[in-house]
Amino acid sequence: MSLRTRLLLAVLACVAAGLVAAGSATYLSLRSFLLERVDAQLVDARVPTARVLTDGSSVGLPGGDPGVANLPPGTFGQLQDSSGTVLNAISFTYTGEDQPTPVLPDPLPSPGVGQRRVLFSADSTAGGQAPGFRVLVEPLPALDRVLVVAIPLAETRQTLTTLLTVEVVVSLAVLAVLAAAAWWLIKRDLRPLEDMAVTADAISAGDLSLRVEPAEPRTEVGRLGLSLNTMLGRIEQAFAEQARTEEKLRRFLADASHELRTPLTSIRGYSEMFERAKDDPEDLELAMRRIQDESRRMGAMVEELLVLARLGEGRSPEKLPVDLARVVDDCVNDARAAAPERDIRLERVDSVDVLGDDHQLHQVVANLLGNAVQHTPDDSQIRVTLAASGGLARLSVADDGLGLEPAVAARVFEPFYRADESRARETGGAGLGLAIVAATVEAHGGAVSLDTAPGAGATFTVTLPLLTGD
Repeated sequence: MSLRTRLLLAVLACVAAGLVAAGSATYLSLRSFLLERVDAQLVDARVPTARVLTDGSSVGLPGGDPGVANLPPGTFGQLQDSSGTVLNAISFTYTGEDQPTPVLPDPLPSPGVGQRRVLFSADSTAGGQAPGFRVLVEPLPALDRVLVVAIPLAETRQTLTTLLTVEVVVSLAVLAVLAAAAWWLIKRDLRPLEDMAVTADAISAGDLSLRVEPAEPRTEVGRLGLSLNTMLGRIEQAFAEQARTEEKLRRFLADASHELRTPLTSIRGYSEMFERAKDDPEDLELAMRRIQDESRRMGAMVEELLVLARLGEGRSPEKLPVDLARVVDDCVNDARAAAPERDIRLERVDSVDVLGDDHQLHQVVANLLGNAVQHTPDDSQIRVTLAASGGLARLSVADDGLGLEPAVAARVFEPFYRADESRARETGGAGLGLAIVAATVEAHGGAVSLDTAPGAGATFTVTLPLLTGD
């Protein structure tokens, strides 16, 4: 059974219960009122009825005599002696037709202590719906007789039947109108849920870009739709991130395999050359030297891959206070020693302390300087500055090289990416240096950027949080 049907049945059940309760209360209240009115008529009818039954004798009853003309049609009167023998009986028909009489119990009930009369209901001799009469029994002490007066309840039953019919018809009409209105309202208010179900089916089929139609945000359904859209957005983002990560991993593995294949192929080739050139000392020396070079190159590449893997695990490096000015000065001196022909200038170095791993920060500066030395002409100048401002340490490594195209600049921090494959091969680079720089700086809570244009050189800028006194 659908939610819409269950809601409709629940509403109708509640309303029906309310209508039944209200109708029952109305019916019982009117029935009690009508019986009280009949009881009052019985009290009024006992004096004229007793006078008729006793041939006008004084019956010793209190109250006035309204006269038999005011008695309800079908009023029945009976006079019994103390033994229960019927002495006289009369039925006020006003039509001359025989009227049914009440079926009286034998013996008649007697009033209790402190009571003057007994009122009860009795069946009719004509059968039909029970009870047929309302009966009053009152002793007449002055005559040593018992007076019985009964008024038919046909009019009362007719009134109650009419009321019951009206209540049933009106209740059914109300339920029908309410059912139609409730069905329309429930259908309208649940339409967003149906749309959500359709959207969920489409999403389960693989289309994560779908969203549910927005509903009134102040309603429960509207808030559910907003929450569902937010959840779907996060799921889509998570799947997209997973896809990007998997693609990066596949590309990384492919690039790593390709890069490692080259030195392995060289080592295998020189090993075969070593086997063939056992009698040629020059070839043996060349083969051994190239095997050692390619082995060192492969070892360096593996070390860089391990560094990237450790940084990619998301573990925070061990952070201690580091004098970044000292690190920069050491790296510049190392670069000058490795490339004495290059013009490497230390233009400005402020006293800057940061929180981080000394070895990793040393590798960041060394990689930036090595990149500038390898990928710029020999006559270009390399400038290094270190300054502190705005709570950040800013390290810049600028060169006067050829610069980079925007498409190339956007990818320089990707692992294994090289703008010039042939030149990278000659210099021995695997395209991991700048990727290590970006990953290391990010792990230290900083950022690295590149400002370059064709023919305008390149400036790499690293920003790191300064060490505070807290």
